[in-house]
Order: sequence, then C-alpha cells, then structure tokens
Amino acid sequence: MAEFTLELNDDQKQVRDWLHGFAADVMRPAAAEWDEREETPWPIIQEAAKLGIYSLDFYAQQFFDPTGLGVPMTMEELFWGDAGIALSIVGTGLAAVGVLANGTEEQIGTWVPQMYGDANDVKVAAFCSSEPDAGSDVAAMRTRAVYDEAKDEWVLNGTKTWATNGGIANVHVVVAVVDAELGSRGHASFIVPPNTPGLSQGQKFQKHGIRASHTAEVVLEDVRVPGHCLLGGKEKLDERLARAREKAKAGGGGASVKNAAMATFEASRPAVGAMAVGTARAAYEVALDYAKTRVQFGRPIIENQGVGFQLADMRTQIDAARLLVWRASWMATAGKPFTSAEGSMSKLYASEVAKQVTGQAIQILGGNGYTREYPVERMHRDAAIYTIFEGTSEIQRMVISRALAK
Repeated sequence: MAEFTLELNDDQKQVRDWLHGFAADVMRPAAAEWDEREETPWPIIQEAAKLGIYSLDFYAQQFFDPTGLGVPMTMEELFWGDAGIALSIVGTGLAAVGVLANGTEEQIGTWVPQMYGDANDVKVAAFCSSEPDAGSDVAAMRTRAVYDEAKDEWVLNGTKTWATNGGIANVHVVVAVVDAELGSRGHASFIVPPNTPGLSQGQKFQKHGIRASHTAEVVLEDVRVPGHCLLGGKEKLDERLARAREKAKAGGGGASVKNAAMATFEASRPAVGAMAVGTARAAYEVALDYAKTRVQFGRPIIENQGVGFQLADMRTQIDAARLLVWRASWMATAGKPFTSAEGSMSKLYASEVAKQVTGQAIQILGGNGYTREYPVERMHRDAAIYTIFEGTSEIQRMVISRALAK
C-alpha cells in the first residue's frame, strides 16, 4: 500500500492533464447546448469511448490506483468540465460499483463489460435503488423479488425512481426486498439483463441542474431474471438472511449485516465529493478571472476586499474539501475503516462547499452571473444535486453523528 501523499505521481499527472484537455476542449464547448436540450450527450460519450475515457479498462485502472487518488482525480477533472455531461459519462460507474461491491468474480466479469460496450457500440448502465416513498429511508423500499424455485428465477415487481440512465441502460442493477420482515437487512441486488421483458422507463424527470444526464423512473412488472442474476448468489444471500434473523431473534440490531444499497453508497461517497470539488473549482476559476479583468471605480474588483476576501474563502474551502476527499479515498484503498464516517465527511463538506462557492461566483459576477451568457448560473444549478443524491447532507450528518456516538 502506498504511503499517503499530497503529490500526484508522474503517471497521475499525465492522466489528469489528459482528462483536463478533454474537459476543456470537448465538454465545455458543448455544455450549454446539452443543458438546454436536456438529452443524453451520446456524441460526447462516444468521443470519450474512442479516446478510452469511457471504458471499463480506464475506470478499473483508476479504481485500483494504489494511492486511492485515481478516482477522485478523474471525477474532479471531468466535473470541472461540466457536471451534466460528466454524470452521463461516469453514471454507469455507480452500477458497476454495485456489482463490484456485491457480486461474484464471475458476475463482475460477465456484466460489468456489458455496461460500457465498446467504442463502436457504446452502452450505459443504471443503478436502481431509490423509490417514490423510499429515498434516504431504504427500509421503506417496496420493490419485491420473489424466488421461483421451479424455474430458478427471481420475479421483480415495483417502481424505482431517480435512476441515472434508467430505462435507456443496457444493464440495470436493481435493489429489491427479499424478506420484508428484516427491513433494510432483507434487501438484495439483481442484474436485469438487456431487453428483459417487463422492465420499462416511466417518467423522465426535467431537472433544475445536471440536465444533460438522463434521470427517470424504472417500472418493473413481473420481470423475470435467472437465478445467477442475484448478485453474490443465493447461497450467500441465504447465509446473510439467516444471520440477520438470528440477530433479530436475539434482540440485536443486526448492524453488522451488510445492506446491498448502502454498500454501494459507502464506496461512492468520496467520489461524489470529488465531483462537487470539480464544480466548485470551475465556478471559482470563472469568478477569479472575472474579478481580475472587471474594472469598477478605476481598478479591478479583486482589489476590493469585499470581493478579494470572498475569493480567498472560496479557494480555502475548495482545497479543504479536496483534502477530505483525498483522505477518505486513500483510507478506503488502504483498507482503513471509516471510524468517524470519513467518507460521509468528505461528501458532506464538498457538497456544501460546491453550493456555497457557485453561489458566491454568481454574486461576484453580479448581473452577468445571473445570465446564461456566463456558465456560473449553470454550475450553481448543477451544484444543488450534490447535497441531495447518494445521501442528503442531513443523512451524512446523521451518519457522522452516529459514528461519533459509538
């Protein structure tokens, strides 16, 4: 395991610069157009695939970076380019993490490549956990998976919501209830293969921000998937459920029993923090450049303390957020437990910083910042999502406070 360092190595710097070039030259010029269109930017995903950015190999290399900094570095640069387009490029990764966190080696090798396709036939994947009445409260989940032993098939029924790439994905990863009496401990994850009958797209959401990313409901009506599509396999599931039942009988909380959805979110929280850092940095840089060139009362506005001090705070907060993200990412790779919920800390702080910094950027640009002639209003709309998805800021504070109370 590599020692913790704040300095990227030469290979990481090369990848960072490569990603930055793609973000600057391909993503940014198209950002306003795809935000207005509110459509998946397939041509840009295709270009990313041709360059090797949208590929299983590239994300595997970053995921297994021994320093832990490959993924946050990638997220920061792409989301610096544009959050909506970037989420369309990396959204498949959440489904892939769901398989990596819960699947067998055979399932990983079979399904993760199908999530991406190849440069000539690009595919996307969707992770489906949230429901109309079950967002942060995963115990309220209603989607059911019933095992048909005679056919060795699972039958899924329910409606998922807020699914990135939902309905347009080649592969869907669906979290469902297999034992309602166990609450969140009675959940399991399933692969729904391409073109499976009964799966359809419901409502496509028109969003405040990240509008280039497709978000929709996924409706499951008697969806039958083979037994081997249960992530982890039935034997492992039966053992896990048996342990949960024993703990429930003994009056234990069953806290040590892993929940399928939570295992995915735990692995992805620092990455979401890195996304927020990228958006905040982008807005800060626009505001900084503007403050250096905008002249009022005979001097650049950055020379006014009211503006200069804001920029000083913005830069300090961004750097602090990045350090929290890097610490959590390194800890996860090093196998160090989040005893104080360090993953949630990184996501919480970076998300709040992104909202604050993008708002300050609009204020520094004044009336110009409020128009679509400048990108900071879009960045501010995009930043709102970080305090909501994959666990709201309130949920992160709850996770942190519970960790501190132990």
